[in-house]
Amino acid sequence: MIGYKLFLLLEKFLMLLPGSWRKSFFTSLGTLGYLFSSRYRNVVYQNLDYAFDGTMSEEEKRSIAKYNFKNLALNMMHLMELRHMSKEELGKKITIHNIEAVEKVHAEGRAVIYVTAHYASWELGGAAIGAFIEPLAAVYKKLKNQTFQPWVLEARDAFGNRSIEKTNVVKHLIRFIKKKFAIGLLIDTNIKKRDGIEVEFLGKPITQTPTAAYLARKYDVAIIPVATRTDDDEHYTLMLFDELVVEKTDDEKADIQKAAQLQADWLSELIREEPKFWFWLHRRWKNDKPEIYH
Repeated sequence: MIGYKLFLLLEKFLMLLPGSWRKSFFTSLGTLGYLFSSRYRNVVYQNLDYAFDGTMSEEEKRSIAKYNFKNLALNMMHLMELRHMSKEELGKKITIHNIEAVEKVHAEGRAVIYVTAHYASWELGGAAIGAFIEPLAAVYKKLKNQTFQPWVLEARDAFGNRSIEKTNVVKHLIRFIKKKFAIGLLIDTNIKKRDGIEVEFLGKPITQTPTAAYLARKYDVAIIPVATRTDDDEHYTLMLFDELVVEKTDDEKADIQKAAQLQADWLSELIREEPKFWFWLHRRWKNDKPEIYH
């Protein structure tokens, strides 16, 4: 608890600084992380070598690794800022693209499942949906350090969202869906084979959650992919994509498989276009291809 109280003091100090100074502080943390964490630097290189079949140059991999550490630090900064930010201040940071995709679904009287990934500023992205489109119930995994979890959840729920812990989460999500409440699901986290289905992601087999596909098919909910991107690490575009249509035939298993693959295809294309924004620090293939991390 002493460490947490010291952290809150640091937060108070940092939030008194001009935004550019605060950004420089977190950017420096990212640089230090890159320089001193050889373990996670290697994870980035291992992921890139595997995903791109060893075709990426050392210079490209090094640039992506540096940006990954920086971007992780900036997401931490965004969490801190969200705890103190007004809706107007958030609006100055976020531009929304293709909101018509959601408006079309709402006009049909249907709920939305936003599928997303650890891409660019996922923290600002989730907050922006809650602030400017609709509140959502976002699924999260418990932090290893429980002391800091309330701090994180307070930031994520600052603009009307609700955080739901992933253990036995489907029954809770069904309850939200029946009330036409939006859902937010990450599809790029490592999961055990028994908890998912196999899809092709970046040209490689991987286990992915079928939850969005299952719920969309059963309850006629629209799957809308969403992610952020930026040109200056200061202003972000919230990119809403058109609905991924889920078929409902007599073969439920095949329908869910196809819908899950559509999600993987969307994310694969997004990453291939701008690979630096994805979270390569995560051992995404740990359960499917553990040998790449040896």
